[in-house]
Amino acid sequence: MFNSPKIILTSMLLALVPACSQELSKEEQEILAARMAEEKQPTNMIAVLQGDADLSTAGILIGLSGVGAEMQDNGPYTAFVATNEAFNKIDAQELSELLSADNKDELKSIAEYGLVQGSMSSADIAKAITDGGGTAEIATVGGSTIKATMDGDTITLEDGAGNQAHVTKADVTSTNGTIHVVDNVLMPK
Repeated sequence: MFNSPKIILTSMLLALVPACSQELSKEEQEILAARMAEEKQPTNMIAVLQGDADLSTAGILIGLSGVGAEMQDNGPYTAFVATNEAFNKIDAQELSELLSADNKDELKSIAEYGLVQGSMSSADIAKAITDGGGTAEIATVGGSTIKATMDGDTITLEDGAGNQAHVTKADVTSTNGTIHVVDNVLMPK
């Protein structure tokens, strides 16, 4: 007699198991798949910059220059973006002057200097360097070029002023291109 409640409880639990493990309908599976694909989609370059605290100065610079509006929905692009630490290497007064509204043209030229038409992965850049006999000239949106070489496995970029920057984080994807994070601010001259 003491076993009857256990049998009844076990039977009820076994009856619930199929209800809990019922498969999704075809429509529910399609909705779930669409939501999962949407969540995995990277966002545009501007949203990626705004979402990374280490790239906030570059995000501000690109926004103030007016180039950010172009980057938001256009592309694909390759962007070489300096970290906040790289911007901290610039004299504070010079950086402050650069970020003022009076210097929008200079700010735009700097923002466009780190921007390349078309999406280039680090493998694409490395291949261009190999195909170029150890050096690749990468044309920027601003009409200048960035010289790219390899330092071991690291891509090294040389700007118009002869300064070097190393790619510290490659192949950050977005819906409108690829971002490569660098350790120095690239300047047109």
